[in-house]
Amino acid sequence: MPNLRMIFALLLLSSAAAHASDYAIVVSQSTANDASWKPVVEALVAKHKADHTCTVITYDKSVHEAKAALGKLHPRYACFVATSSEAGRQFVADVHRLTRTFDDDPWTDCIWGILTGFDADNALAIAQHAKPLTVRKVASGTEIALDMVPEGLWYDELVKHKKVAKQRGGEAEQTQGPADTTHALAETLTDYKADLFVTSGHATERDWMIGFRYRNGFFKSKNGQMFGETVDKQRFPITSDNPKVYLPIGNCLMGHIDAPDAMALAWMNSCGVKQMIGYTVPTWYGYAGWGLLDYFVEQPGRYTMAEAFIANHHALLHRLYTALPQAKEMNVKPGSSVRVRSLTPAAQKMGLRAMDITGLLHDRDVVAFYGDPAWIARTAPGPVAYVQKLTHNKEAGTYTFTITPKRGADSFKPINTNGAQRGWRPIVHLLPHRLTDIEVTNANGLNPLVADDFILIPNPRQCDPKRAYVVTFKARVVE
Repeated sequence: MPNLRMIFALLLLSSAAAHASDYAIVVSQSTANDASWKPVVEALVAKHKADHTCTVITYDKSVHEAKAALGKLHPRYACFVATSSEAGRQFVADVHRLTRTFDDDPWTDCIWGILTGFDADNALAIAQHAKPLTVRKVASGTEIALDMVPEGLWYDELVKHKKVAKQRGGEAEQTQGPADTTHALAETLTDYKADLFVTSGHATERDWMIGFRYRNGFFKSKNGQMFGETVDKQRFPITSDNPKVYLPIGNCLMGHIDAPDAMALAWMNSCGVKQMIGYTVPTWYGYAGWGLLDYFVEQPGRYTMAEAFIANHHALLHRLYTALPQAKEMNVKPGSSVRVRSLTPAAQKMGLRAMDITGLLHDRDVVAFYGDPAWIARTAPGPVAYVQKLTHNKEAGTYTFTITPKRGADSFKPINTNGAQRGWRPIVHLLPHRLTDIEVTNANGLNPLVADDFILIPNPRQCDPKRAYVVTFKARVVE
């Protein structure tokens, strides 16, 4: 029996351009030994061997046992393979916390995902899927910024009959939709074949209530299958096979896998979802969910979905730790809230309330990312509010990060404000390699955070066309 905390296989070496051991697969020993799940791990290695070095790490009882190996490797990606019975609420929180401990800083240290499925066959299909996805068609049960995508449609969860649609090459137009949108939304998956599906509103582990302020139908799950249920109780299966990504940005419990009937499993098993996020607890604050629109949809082409998830999480951590530094040491039971009784001077300067600190701490470790984190799902490139560019002078060891506004005075303003905690997100740039010995040489009053693998600049809010939005720094690449 090998040491369960050690790396049991350095499986493959990739091209010289890749980082050493830059893709880690973390799996329990029991799952790794399961004949039906072993091919899932093998499929991930086979898929990524051309672009990454892959290392498999096993643990016995707790995923935290992988900390030493992950800290030594410090991979760019970490994929946590887990059966549906392993991938519960606490597991999601544990992965969040573990991935902040590879080094001494408080930030998430890799791009991670939990690869699971209704059964091993479902997980294997997700692991084997390699073709990148370019999101061109978007469908939603809540308002989204259609001007940022090539085409799409959304039905209003707040206003009955309201539908907004955009044809490719056209403008978004409001039209009359049905009072009961159950069939219409199902058809966006089965017939329209949306690449991205977005939902909000009331939900549990077993259903999504489509209408928020008016009576509407439901999506429901049973034993890995999604169903629609109309207002008049007509029930029909929903099966869609085109690869897609799913953002239940405002739904309670959509990411909580508590049993075979969990909604998340049905999305993956019968609806073609290859990556998704989801709250594992009831959501009320919303920063960790709704922010995915700010980074993934409203900055078209800039981030993969996994990168957008991490960028938004960096934003959350930065906001929380700036306002309450001691939160770095606080691990809250998933779903519970810590009442903040007083505000630090930093929080007051940021204009935050005690509820904001409580909400950020509540959201920090309760949103799951399911899927292979290195699989590429990216929105189609389009006009952005600002361009961000990093240049590197290798000989001098210097870096220049430049932000170029593209919307004049509105460049840093929210694109869309539907939802909770929307807009004003910081500018986040993920670095192509890890850095050390970082020294900011010119901040230009932008108060940048330059970490070992990302740059974060608080949203400037006001855009001055005469101002230089440039940060320069020195650093050494970690070999």
